[in-house]
Amino acid sequence: MFLTGIADEAGADVDTQIRATRELGWTTLEARAVAVPGFEKANFHDIPDAAFDAVAGRLRDAGISVCCLGSAIMNWGKTVDTPFDVTLAEVRRAIPRMQRLGTKFVRVMSFKPADEADTIPPVVFERVREVTQRFLDAGLQPVHENCMNHGGMSPRHACQLLAEVPGLKWVFDTANPIFNPDRSRPRPWPRQDPWEFWLAVRDVTAHIHAKDAVWNPVKNDADYHWPGAGDGRVRDILRDALSRRYDGGISIEPHMAVVFHDARVTSSAEAQFANYVEYGRRLGKLLAGLAGPAAA
Repeated sequence: MFLTGIADEAGADVDTQIRATRELGWTTLEARAVAVPGFEKANFHDIPDAAFDAVAGRLRDAGISVCCLGSAIMNWGKTVDTPFDVTLAEVRRAIPRMQRLGTKFVRVMSFKPADEADTIPPVVFERVREVTQRFLDAGLQPVHENCMNHGGMSPRHACQLLAEVPGLKWVFDTANPIFNPDRSRPRPWPRQDPWEFWLAVRDVTAHIHAKDAVWNPVKNDADYHWPGAGDGRVRDILRDALSRRYDGGISIEPHMAVVFHDARVTSSAEAQFANYVEYGRRLGKLLAGLAGPAAA
């Protein structure tokens, strides 16, 4: 087991991401968005070749590896009506960049469902299968995140997706069930149970996103908290993972100073960096203190 983090939550600039990783004493990061001088911030698979060359060089010189690419492939910004060529182009760009960086895992999703959807359309299975196979053929492992996508609609939907897509594994996010409705239940859909979702996918989980939240009905959204201070069952899930000899990455995604999919949530660069580093330190202390049996 090792600690890492979605480093753009410390700051967009690659040097800031490296500095935060070093300050935490880590040697790896999870790559999502990045910026270098002269180029706009974008996902690792979308930045121009010259920008990627600069990022790869800085990471190499710093001795920092990339354990997972937090791609935008089939994410909540796309639906099944988005031309599939968009997705395939992202896959084609991601593969050689992952291979150059020595990155094993790529986070993928399964498109944003319609507001009233409670089933997964067959086209989703077809597309996720094709994307998964392309990565597997390249010696890379796709991991699906439970988020605002078809596979994240409930634990039942997650298991259905996994059964339909051979070779796909999971990246489990501890806080995402807090704000996602359980579309396998009768309407009005209740919020998902993080522990129930974890039990459904833990056997195929190869990567973990550690964040915590409490649902705020007044603003109809989640409030994010330090790890273990919310309703994400972070302690129970990580204790259970460790008791099962989980040996993958645990990646921080604080969301306390910035929310990747909500541009309204902003913070000063200094506060963002400090929050990320403090979050990593608190998670390290939480893990060090875990002992005893998992919760039932």
